[in-house]
Amino acid sequence: MGNEEAIFFSRVLTELTLSFHIIYATIGVGIPLMIMIAQWVGIKKQDEHYILLARRWTRGYVISVAVGVVTGTAIGLQLSLLWPNFMQLAGNVIALPLFMETFAFFFEAIFLGIYIYTWDRFENQRKHLLLLIPVAIGASFSAVFITIVNAFMNAPQGFDLVKGQLVNVSPIVAMFNPAMPTKVAHVVVTAYMTSAFVLAAIGVYRLLKGSDHLYHKKAVFLTMKLGLVFSIATALLGDFSGKYLAEYQPEKLAAAEWHFETGKEVPLILYGVLDNGEIKYAIKIPFALSILAGEVPNAEVIGLDRFSEDEVPPLYIHYLFDTMVTIGMWLALLSFVYVIGVWKKWTFVISKWFRWLLVLGGPLSILAIEAGWWLDEVGRQPWILRGIMRTKDAATTSGHVDTMLLLFAGLYLILGVGSVVVLIRMFRKNSVEQELADRAVEKAGELT
Repeated sequence: MGNEEAIFFSRVLTELTLSFHIIYATIGVGIPLMIMIAQWVGIKKQDEHYILLARRWTRGYVISVAVGVVTGTAIGLQLSLLWPNFMQLAGNVIALPLFMETFAFFFEAIFLGIYIYTWDRFENQRKHLLLLIPVAIGASFSAVFITIVNAFMNAPQGFDLVKGQLVNVSPIVAMFNPAMPTKVAHVVVTAYMTSAFVLAAIGVYRLLKGSDHLYHKKAVFLTMKLGLVFSIATALLGDFSGKYLAEYQPEKLAAAEWHFETGKEVPLILYGVLDNGEIKYAIKIPFALSILAGEVPNAEVIGLDRFSEDEVPPLYIHYLFDTMVTIGMWLALLSFVYVIGVWKKWTFVISKWFRWLLVLGGPLSILAIEAGWWLDEVGRQPWILRGIMRTKDAATTSGHVDTMLLLFAGLYLILGVGSVVVLIRMFRKNSVEQELADRAVEKAGELT
């Protein structure tokens, strides 16, 4: 295997691993907050349905954590095996958040174990709820620290490179790079949003399958309200991300928007096709890109004409941007209509066709997460460490990466299918109705 083949297979394997891991990682970050909110609402309203929601979500969450640990470990392994030159350079600068991410995970896992095994040990449920706070904090900070590493790749700082040697290394400066605030906030909030829509989709699916239990209706209404809140927050953070790109990574913004010539009063381009450099069939929103980049309609936006051809990211990231934005706006609209519809008692929000739209919101939110990460990683190309190290210079020269690709693909297939089968069997054998009946018997026994 030649160097070019090794680079190609390294990129494919890394993309496969990240694409698979991000599903479980996103759910792993967002679900603890959903569990905490459900249990808090249950305690506040003295409603057994919300308490049971927290219990059942926790069981499913444990499975996602287990798979996330395996795939996260695979990412750490592949960074060293597939990108040794990158790790040799960047590992000396950005190792601190990698260590902190491991610490945050253990912090989360310890309190999650205590939380699970003390369900019925507290007379005051508020004390049990307190155990969820470190779980939610640990899960969110796992995302924070690992995203800081990704932000560093987009805006490297905190060191000087003199004749190929690292000097003046400052890990703290490296962590607090310009990309960190917007990227971390966007990743964490979209994890909350995605988790809400995935849980809502599960609840609506159960309603469609004939389980017209009040438990599922409460679950759907709670998660759709949370989905609405976090989808609005995601849109606001997306605006900040656009402004960051305009200032610090203008080539990525220009490629994502097919903005070829630097100018003012630039429209935002959605969809369309490129035909010999000419944009056709696109939707153009006047002045919108200038407003996004500079807050005013006549703001100048740097185009791809300012960059050499070998520094321009692949132009297909335009479709990844469109996919992410379209799904995000659709989910915000869908959740808004549903929440208002329930409040106003519009009958169509409980119709079969509308409920199927809500079910589709779950996989669509996952697709938006995938598109966003692909946009981030591909949009940084040809750099693995922007402006310092190109991807082709960071890769391994090993001739066995193709074999690794097959082995890891088999592992992810087993993990994916296995986790779905386990989750389905877990909840099929323990129906909501049966659990509520068992809880009622337990309470009756306590009273007597």
